[in-house]
Amino acid sequence: MPLHLVQHPLVHDALVALRDAATPPELFRRMAVRISLLLASEATREIPVEDVSVLTPLGPADGRKVRDGVVVVPVLRAGLGMLDAVLELIPTARVGHIGLQRDEITAVASQYYSKLPGNLTGAFVLMIDPMLATGGSAVAALDLLSRAGARHVRMICIVAAPEGIALVERHHPDVHIYTPVVDQKLNEHKFIVPGLGDFGDRLYGT
Repeated sequence: MPLHLVQHPLVHDALVALRDAATPPELFRRMAVRISLLLASEATREIPVEDVSVLTPLGPADGRKVRDGVVVVPVLRAGLGMLDAVLELIPTARVGHIGLQRDEITAVASQYYSKLPGNLTGAFVLMIDPMLATGGSAVAALDLLSRAGARHVRMICIVAAPEGIALVERHHPDVHIYTPVVDQKLNEHKFIVPGLGDFGDRLYGT
């Protein structure tokens, strides 16, 4: 499985703010947008493009533009905190949603919602979920995408655990993962250590 560790200094500057327990929700949201923009930029280096020619005020200019067929899929609810940033980069992208709820005791993910665009076979799919912990939710979401026909998937997460990476690698070895950091481990409650706490709770102040 291709694992891409993003080393950009601004990514890690934002990550420090997200990790800090003293960061209030309003700043947490701003840092989530900033880091998501930068991670999405890295994950789209091989996005399909086409050659075009446009007319500037002084004459024609050749260039490249992103082709249609990009799909962004946030895993609810935390993935919504990354969605606007990705759409800022790719406003023409179609958007799907996958809702997964993790049982606090068993850590098993159950699906409560799925709405995906059609014709995913040739799409360039970005699945966004800030925390790759056990990997159960990621694998469940990737299974849904695979059954819907997705063949070219990149996953963007803000913090990952070795256990989650290993599970995704076992079930979906062709999926590229983009993250700035792989943390130490999961604790007994299946939270990433040191991690940054519950991303959704900190994002929404719940």
